[in-house]
Amino acid sequence: MSKPAPAKYRTTNWPSYNAALKARASLSIWLDQGMNWHAAPTGKRGRRPTFSDAAIQFCLSVKVLFGLPLRQTTGFVESLLRLMQLDWPVPDFSTLSRRQASLTVAIPARRRSDGLHLLIDSTGIQFLGEGEWKRKKHGAEYRRQWRKVHLAIDAETLEIRAIEVTGNGVGDAPVLPDLLAQIPADERIDSVSADGAYDTKGCHAAIAARQGEAIIPVRKNGKLWKGNSAGAQARNETLRAMRRLGAAIWKRWSGYHRRSLVEAKMRCFKLLGERVMARTFERQVAELQVRAAVLNRFTQLGTPQTVRMG
Repeated sequence: MSKPAPAKYRTTNWPSYNAALKARASLSIWLDQGMNWHAAPTGKRGRRPTFSDAAIQFCLSVKVLFGLPLRQTTGFVESLLRLMQLDWPVPDFSTLSRRQASLTVAIPARRRSDGLHLLIDSTGIQFLGEGEWKRKKHGAEYRRQWRKVHLAIDAETLEIRAIEVTGNGVGDAPVLPDLLAQIPADERIDSVSADGAYDTKGCHAAIAARQGEAIIPVRKNGKLWKGNSAGAQARNETLRAMRRLGAAIWKRWSGYHRRSLVEAKMRCFKLLGERVMARTFERQVAELQVRAAVLNRFTQLGTPQTVRMG
């Protein structure tokens, strides 16, 4: 029996989406002439910082966008400010490196008033070791390591709402409570979708604590959990539904396939670089958070709206 033909989709807002794609390369969307470039007084003893966190994040955003080293980033920003006729000072490369280690990155995101549907997944970003060609030719080396980036995105706006960076030895499930903790407590979470790696008591308990629905498939050898906690009861109901309907029907019925959106976001995340350039863990975290802020800015400019044909 032949497979059915794949569905076809049509983009209904192509003119506005095309304009948004062009705007992503406009430097004017990243530099606000009204931003607080100079740091505000801290009220503490000693010399105050010269540059605000917004100024440092702007420079690091330019670095991420164009894949520049720190020195070239400084030269790029200097020329940009000169073209904008702004007499602002520019942090040198050592200041950028030092401030990056302790930077609090602002990740812009639109708050949802009608309930948040989170999609969660993780991916690896290389930061140490040889390239793919040498690995395939000579075999893997012990120095090849990577950072795991855990993302939670809004299924409606496709914005990154939470991000965690860990070592490659940390599993997916232990990080989910930390991702949910980044969502404001007064913002309602309606559902959390994740793959079977998150089918743990800790994940279900964290989702139940936020009064959300866990859309997580039970593993093939999964059994009913004991206890009357909200997380255990919700997970047992999922197990009964999957046994009654089958995994394929349950995934369509529950909307589990929306999780593919976070996998697409991971691909966009890696388009900004397959590896991080920073050497220390704190700087790597800031660099990856800046990537999330850049992607959210892209998303806010415009996203395609598609409809199924036929």
